Amino acid sequence: MLSDDLTLREKIIELLKNTESPLTVDEIIAVLGLSHRDRKLVYDAIMHAAKTVKRRSSGRLEIVMVPPYCIKCGYVFKDLKKPRKPSRCPRCRSERIAPPRFMIREKS
Repeated sequence: MLSDDLTLREKIIELLKNTESPLTVDEIIAVLGLSHRDRKLVYDAIMHAAKTVKRRSSGRLEIVMVPPYCIKCGYVFKDLKKPRKPSRCPRCRSERIAPPRFMIREKS
């Protein structure tokens, strides 16, 4: 279990380092025991954690994002400026969007 002494960013980094498969923000929230209202806070923490991980590992590690995609037509949201779950598919207008997933891995 994660220590209570760690900041949210440090908890997210530890969680993403020790996961076998990429996690969604909702899964991160559930593991850390946060409220679903903290979703934006977690997305922001992931963005800052990416910089921290890169700096602390001298560029060897990185947070990777499996981009969100439309469940109905398969459209992949590759060009997001910030990690987030889009509300609607630009191709088919479906709102059934799979959220982005995150994990830390060694840079190839």
